[in-house]
Amino acid sequence: MKLMVTGGAGFIGSNFILQQVNILNNDVLCFDKLTYAGNIDNLKSIESSSLYSFIHGDICDGNKVSETIHEFKPDAIIHFAAESHVDRSIDGPMEFIQTNIVGTGILLDASLNYYKYLSKEKKIKFKFLHVSTDEVYGSLGHTGLFKETTSYDPNSPYSASKASSDHLVRSWSRTFGLPILITNCSNNYGPNQFPEKLIPLMIINAILNKSLPIYGSGKNVRDWLFVTDHCTAIYTVLKKGKVGETYNIGGNCEKQNVEIVNEICDLLDKLIPKENGQSYKEQIVYVKDRPGHDMRYAIDSSKIKNELGWSPLETFDTGMQKTIKWYLENENWWKAIQNKKYEQERLGLV
Repeated sequence: MKLMVTGGAGFIGSNFILQQVNILNNDVLCFDKLTYAGNIDNLKSIESSSLYSFIHGDICDGNKVSETIHEFKPDAIIHFAAESHVDRSIDGPMEFIQTNIVGTGILLDASLNYYKYLSKEKKIKFKFLHVSTDEVYGSLGHTGLFKETTSYDPNSPYSASKASSDHLVRSWSRTFGLPILITNCSNNYGPNQFPEKLIPLMIINAILNKSLPIYGSGKNVRDWLFVTDHCTAIYTVLKKGKVGETYNIGGNCEKQNVEIVNEICDLLDKLIPKENGQSYKEQIVYVKDRPGHDMRYAIDSSKIKNELGWSPLETFDTGMQKTIKWYLENENWWKAIQNKKYEQERLGLV
C-alpha cells in the first residue's frame, strides 16, 4: 500500500510512518515543510529504507502538492500537517488559519484532481484520511463525553482552525465525492513529541532543574492517548472505516494536569533521584492561566471499538514509563531542538 503522509516529520506523523515502514511494510512518502516542530531526524532510522521517501514541501504550495501526488500515485493520503499548539495560536492566529484551513483546502483540491482520473479499481481503493482533534468540540463540564455527534464549539484559534478543516474535508466528500475519513483524537504523548507540550516540557524542565509551570489551578482535565495506540487506530480507520464517517480516538484515561506533573515527578524520583534527596515536585510553580483554557476534554471511543475493533493497548502507567525512558535516553535529540528551534524563555528553560 502506498501512503502519502503530510506532516510526517512531526510527532504523531513520524510515529505513524515508523509503524508503517517497520511493522506493516507499506511504501510511505513523507511530505513536510519542516517547521519548528517538524524534525527529519525523527525518521533517521528509516532514511535508507526502500519503503520510505521524503519531499520537503508546504501544503499551501498547490503546485508542489499536485506534482507530488501525481508522481507518487498514493493509494491513500493521511493528513497530519497542522499547526497544533494552543499557546502559539493565541500569539499568532493567522499562521494557523493559513496552514490548517487554507492548506487543507489546497490539499483537498489537489487530491480531488488526482482522484477524478483514477481507474475505477483504484478509486475504490483510494482514501483521504484527515487527522483532527477533540478540541473542536469545545469544553466539557464535570460529566459527559465527546461523541462523533457532539456539536462543534471551538474556543481557541487553534481549535477553530481545526474545526474549519474538518468541515472542509467533509464538504469535499459531500459535494465532490472525495472518499474521506476523519479522526478526532484526545491528547497524545510519547516519543518525539516537541518539548512545548505538557509532558515533554515537564520531563525536560525537571531534568534541567527548571521550574515546572502549571496553568491556573492545574485542575484542567484531558484524556491521554499513547501515540502508538493512536497510530494503530488511524491505520485501523484507514483499512476498515466507512467512507464519510468520523471516528473519535481516546485513551480512556482522564487526568488533571497537576496529576500528570506529579506522576512525572514520582517516576523521576525513582529513576534519577536527586543527590540532595528532594523530590522534583519542589520545582512545581503555578502560573497565570492562559486565555480560553478549556476545562475538560473526554472522548467516547465506543464507535471505533464496537465497529472497527480498536482499543488502546497502553495504560497511562506503561505509556508514561516508556515516554520518560525515551526522553532520558535521547537527551541529544531534545537538546538539539532546545539549542536550535524553540523559544527557551517562553517555555521556562532559561
